[in-house]
Amino acid sequence: MHDNDGDNGSKPSHARLFELASEQGGYFTAAQARALGFSKALLAHHAKSGRFLRVHQGLYRLREYPSSPREDVVAAWLVTGREVAVVSHDSALDILGLSDVVPEVVHLTVPRVRRYRSASPGVAIHTTTRRLGKSDVVVRDGIRVTAPARSIIDAAQAGTAPEQIMAAVSQALDRGMATESKLLATAKARGGRVERLVRQAIQERSRK
Repeated sequence: MHDNDGDNGSKPSHARLFELASEQGGYFTAAQARALGFSKALLAHHAKSGRFLRVHQGLYRLREYPSSPREDVVAAWLVTGREVAVVSHDSALDILGLSDVVPEVVHLTVPRVRRYRSASPGVAIHTTTRRLGKSDVVVRDGIRVTAPARSIIDAAQAGTAPEQIMAAVSQALDRGMATESKLLATAKARGGRVERLVRQAIQERSRK
């Protein structure tokens, strides 16, 4: 097998693939590899030789790349669709450093109009009709994550323990990751219990 049989006629670039995978915890999709000149046959060859590890249909990992504590998050995000999916809820709070609790599943949010692949074990898919604007998404370690205010409000609405939400609100404000006005505006759009909880968190922090 020669490294000159890319689907797009270009010579496969291992350096560019490594660079791309390095931004994604060592992972890459088959589509990303094909865009860099790796044909289906070449991918299969490298998977068979052990150079690439086939993690899931259409998802690979560089065997030599060091492991990281959030590999499951990266893998789930890429499989679901890196262009449309964002890591959210408790998983986003964890990545943003706003929670001490490691989620039991990977939480991802996709547009409700999106036809997404069925969730893998250990993955919770949330759909939303609320468009994710630029201010709603941040990038951490190459992963698209809901911004602090959105992450807190989503988690509160999904039923995350009130004490975790209170702590996340306090940390986000203390670290300048969100403003009271942003949190209140986002919470008001959800109303009810979520709005009351966020208002309570802000009031308790102001008393300290």
